Amino acid sequence: MRFPSSFPFFGTAAFMLAAWLGGGLHAGEPAPAPLRIICFGAHPDDCEIQAGGVAALWSARGHKVKLVSVTNGDIGHWREAGGPLARRRTAEVEAAARVLGVTAQVLDIHDGELLPTLENRRLLVRLIREWQADIVMGPRPNDYHPDHRYLGMLVQDAAYMVTVPFFCPDVPHLTRNPVFLYYPDNFKKPNPFQPDVVVAIDEVMPKKLAALGQLVSQFREGGANGGPELADPARVAERDREVENWFRQRSRNLAERFRPQLLEWYGPERGARVQYAEAFELCEYGRQPDRAELKRLFPFFEP
Repeated sequence: MRFPSSFPFFGTAAFMLAAWLGGGLHAGEPAPAPLRIICFGAHPDDCEIQAGGVAALWSARGHKVKLVSVTNGDIGHWREAGGPLARRRTAEVEAAARVLGVTAQVLDIHDGELLPTLENRRLLVRLIREWQADIVMGPRPNDYHPDHRYLGMLVQDAAYMVTVPFFCPDVPHLTRNPVFLYYPDNFKKPNPFQPDVVVAIDEVMPKKLAALGQLVSQFREGGANGGPELADPARVAERDREVENWFRQRSRNLAERFRPQLLEWYGPERGARVQYAEAFELCEYGRQPDRAELKRLFPFFEP
């Protein structure tokens, strides 16, 4: 897949300067602490698909993002499985994380075997606390894949327990509950996805595509439902174009699906120009931010 090999990166210093010039800081005031975001995906590719754009946007502004794959993906290929595949997929998401400017972690749970157990609830609570998260993201608990469904339940179950002092007392509890958000999907039962935040990712779409291009086992080679024809060396360039076009269209579809929300967040002129988007729904179990706090947590809407 032919993607740019380098991208402009605006670190914390640039973020602070922009805030100063934009009136966000005044002489003598301390710089605002970077936001801390943790995103959970059931497999080593889910976070990158669902939140790779906002992860790159946050990172470029000096905020701290961690992408956690809760299973190791060890059955997610048509040709290989087990430890070798798990190691391959871990290397892929680590390469994608370097492109996005974020941190990646893959947990050692077998693909297809994630369950909403007490042990796994404790595992997620510890990860959220250790990251000192302001925002937690994950899938909704209604989905075609059992790993996605059970991860959605685990993230929901963590949404209160992260604040309880004597649950996992070995890791200090959070004194302020994070904001919990769901990724979008197309499932209608028992309730459809309803976006609370829709973010334009046009400025980082090349970076997101470059990150997804690192996940060769899943996209170029088709993952669990691929086949030998996708691994044909003669078709590599063609296949990479197909993958890139599919992901471009996916993000275009989200922008069109949630165009009214884009117009609301960005204004009529800017909102109408957005080509690519990611969307998120507030979970009712975490902190319930007002619109002003959402703009602080997603600092992308000002010109």
